[in-house]
Amino acid sequence: MTRNGRSRRNSDCTAGGSRPAVRASHRPQGAEGAEQAFVIGVLTNPADFARARAWGVTDAPDHERYLADTADLLADALERFDTVRARMFHPQDFEEFCLLHGLDPAAPAARDRYLVNPPLQSQLLAYQGEELAGDFLPRLVRARENGLTLCHVDLLLDGGLYGGADEPDVEHTRWVRAAYQRGGEVFRRMLVGAGAGVYELRLRVDAPGGRLTAAARVLQWEDGVVRINDEDLELLCAVLCTGLALELPGVAVLHGSQGSAASCGEYLPASWAWSSGGQDWAPAARPVRLDGVAAQPGYSLGTVC
Repeated sequence: MTRNGRSRRNSDCTAGGSRPAVRASHRPQGAEGAEQAFVIGVLTNPADFARARAWGVTDAPDHERYLADTADLLADALERFDTVRARMFHPQDFEEFCLLHGLDPAAPAARDRYLVNPPLQSQLLAYQGEELAGDFLPRLVRARENGLTLCHVDLLLDGGLYGGADEPDVEHTRWVRAAYQRGGEVFRRMLVGAGAGVYELRLRVDAPGGRLTAAARVLQWEDGVVRINDEDLELLCAVLCTGLALELPGVAVLHGSQGSAASCGEYLPASWAWSSGGQDWAPAARPVRLDGVAAQPGYSLGTVC
């Protein structure tokens, strides 16, 4: 379940803006038969749609039609490309990006550069045919928020999370990787101790420049198999990693319904809380309320195998 810290891939796309959505596709140069990738930016709500129409991003008359057109475009891309990825097209982020680089927001090239901007690659999600207007749109929104937090994390770790430095320090990278593995192990022990059920983990670490927060929904079966969105797992482990690496205080709450179909469908409400002084995680000293969720001190993670 845990993953080592690693360098994030640079964009494998080049400019190629087009309607009804911001998109780009590319076959790497000098690689005959190499994987083709498709990337698209999606306006996730009517307000963003209205704001972006002034830049000629889409010809659709309304957001509903726009989403239908985008869904068709994604379905076509799945048939034509090896990899299809999407990210939220955020108008304010786009305007700030254009201001920073001296670009005209109405120019297709500006949208293309924004879409494949390497520092924003953490906001990309793989698209595998999900219903666009279902859970995928909220995931795009969360991916943007998660991506901003990951940028903050990488800054705090001096580029150690994704290997952003030009000449990476091997010892520094090893130190960050070890903390990432420890964070993943903390999360694993929380889940193993909870047992089968449907949960949400909320995490907060007090860091320089602002609090780091993460949240994820988790489904755990009787055999220990866990279902969690990849991007949520990455963020949780990254925030835990930062807290442990820099010895920052934090608090975590795991709550939800404990039980499974194998237990005759009996589900019990459950909530546990842990805190960290920076070096490790232990049951909270007293009841905790995090983001409106109340929890009692959790079980000792050291007793969980």
